[in-house]
Amino acid sequence: MPRPDAVAENMSFLLAELDGQLSRLADYLAGPRRDLALQLVQRAGYSHNLSARVRKACLAGMLRPKCSEAQHLRLQGIDTIARNLDLLSRLGRRAVEHAERAERQKLLRTDTYVAPVKLVRRTVARIPEAMEAANSKLAVEIGQSRNAITEFHDRLFRTYTRDMQGTKHTEDLAHGLLTLNEVYRMGEALLAISEALLSINIGQVVQFERYFTLRSVLDNAGSDDEVTLQPLAETRSGSSISSVNLRNAKGKTVAAVFKDGDRRKVKEERVGVKSWNSVYPGLAPEILSYERRGKSAAMLIEHLEGETFEDIVLGSSDAALAEAQKALHKTVGDIWRQTRTADPAEMKAMDQLARRMPDVYRLHHRFTRGSQVVNGVKIPSMDALIAAAARREARLAAPFSVYIHGDFNLDNVIYDPVSRKIRFIDLHRSRYMDYVQDVSVFMVSNYRLQVLDAGTRARIAAVAIDMHGMAAKFARRHKDATFEYRLALGLARSFASSTRFVVDQDHARRMILRARYILDSALAVPEGREARFRLPMRMLFSD
Repeated sequence: MPRPDAVAENMSFLLAELDGQLSRLADYLAGPRRDLALQLVQRAGYSHNLSARVRKACLAGMLRPKCSEAQHLRLQGIDTIARNLDLLSRLGRRAVEHAERAERQKLLRTDTYVAPVKLVRRTVARIPEAMEAANSKLAVEIGQSRNAITEFHDRLFRTYTRDMQGTKHTEDLAHGLLTLNEVYRMGEALLAISEALLSINIGQVVQFERYFTLRSVLDNAGSDDEVTLQPLAETRSGSSISSVNLRNAKGKTVAAVFKDGDRRKVKEERVGVKSWNSVYPGLAPEILSYERRGKSAAMLIEHLEGETFEDIVLGSSDAALAEAQKALHKTVGDIWRQTRTADPAEMKAMDQLARRMPDVYRLHHRFTRGSQVVNGVKIPSMDALIAAAARREARLAAPFSVYIHGDFNLDNVIYDPVSRKIRFIDLHRSRYMDYVQDVSVFMVSNYRLQVLDAGTRARIAAVAIDMHGMAAKFARRHKDATFEYRLALGLARSFASSTRFVVDQDHARRMILRARYILDSALAVPEGREARFRLPMRMLFSD
């Protein structure tokens, strides 16, 4: 794709200007002289102005009506490269300024800086080739140059700190540490440039370490230009999920889902998928590849056909929604029947809620209220209600356990209308537990959808109430007398804790008031009579 002329032209000037500055910097460090330092400082405006011109041209290109997503990403990457080239220039000048402040420059051992600065200069000189040839191998080598700079930093840091012991020239050595830090940060700038180049080649913003996990799980894939990534989601825990199109061994294009993030969470997801494949084969996606690297890990998993339940609830016809609900209820009921064990289960919904309330209060300060007295009636605080409900819940374990999803939100359920099959995703919390956990999360994940039109709200309410109806029928059949009471606590937990994801103040208020109402109602039930408790579900899920 040809770049706008202004981008190419000013990028060439910027690279040439930086090459000259790095050359002067190496000369200065080989033998510090005031005139060389002055020359470098006087170049401050050149690299800044050229970088600004590149970025201005990139912005103009991105604002063009016909700018494709790939072009937008490329220009965004070039903008990042320009910013970091200017940063290299500034870091070089700051290094000189710190060195000039030292009275005894020989203590700084400036000659040792020459090799890493020359490495930076050689690395910068390779950027045009990496850009023009879309050469990911070269882009990786640009990022890896940081390793040598880091080793230099660590070595000289030890020398400086050792020299500081018992010396009278601590101030000079402190300037040495500051000089060293500026050169160390040059490695960070090169890493950022490497990530920008890789992002352009891959077609998605990618971090340096993530690129290696991606290439590891795509072991049989060809070069980067044969792999296409499309972002699907980024979780709050830092995991990223992307769709991937790549060629298999037969040269055929296949689709998959790439997920990476914290090693522990990805490992839990892998264990969850494997567990589901033994407990209920065919429900979870197949794992195509798994790799771990340091503290991160990645998986390539089967691409599932169909739509998420959230998309179906919000966008499908009534007939399509009814068909999907029928399949979901049948699948969930089958799972519960097949996995039911006699082991009692404790959901501990109130303990979960107590741990999450600080996050709720951080987003919704007005929910932070202590106990109040209105017309002589004491109104307990939310925290007091949760603590009281936790004491009741501790005596109400579920009479049996089933294998649950563990994060049964609408967008973690896929329905394929062609095969008429339900599939589950995001399975890192799956385990044997009280089935009320999944029921309550599913019902509230409907309610918390931030859609305001009356027709859709009524549809959302019907889906939640239908799930309750299916679960209540299962409870009666298996003589689960306290199902409704435990469900109430699960709903209170999910209504209240979900507000930490809801910025809309009115919607969040409706949810927290429902949580309070449920807890008030549940606590009003005399102990020992929990089996008689019922909630007005239709009212709770209607606005």
